Amino acid sequence: MSVTRADQENLERLLQRTGQSDRDAFAELYRRTSPRLFGVCARMLSDRREAEEVLQEAYVTVWQRGSSFDPARAGAMTWLIALVRNKAIDRLRQHQNATLDHDFAIDSVADDDPTPASKAESTQEYRRLEECLKQLDAQQRRSIREAFFSGNTYNELAERAKVPLGTMKSWIRRGLLQLRACLET
Repeated sequence: MSVTRADQENLERLLQRTGQSDRDAFAELYRRTSPRLFGVCARMLSDRREAEEVLQEAYVTVWQRGSSFDPARAGAMTWLIALVRNKAIDRLRQHQNATLDHDFAIDSVADDDPTPASKAESTQEYRRLEECLKQLDAQQRRSIREAFFSGNTYNELAERAKVPLGTMKSWIRRGLLQLRACLET
């Protein structure tokens, strides 16, 4: 799903109107963004029901706090994805006893049936991100995926990888810089 500047501006307007309690804008915002946001939830959480609950919680927050959205600080999709990601991390931390494998494979979470999440993943942006991730060395790729999709802290990641905290932070920072450079080309 390649998003044009006009699409971005439209989402920003919908989000701002949602912040003003405009139900029609909220319904349209949900219609346009829920498949992609569900994809984020499904990737981060291993349980479909949990992913649906987190998505619902996120949209309740959008309705309640939509007025805090500032398009000068972030685009609408960026703001929404960050919100969903944070909600999913909170949920993962609530279930800390269900620890993830050290070699957490993001592709193992997805259901094989075609869902809104799998449709969102088949977009051009997803494929581009995957290609850029493949350009990172294995340790950077694993560290970034675990940091963003497991909700673990730098300390936890460093302990699991048996490396100093500074090394883990460096791997993730350098990897993110390389990803950004790759995605901007």
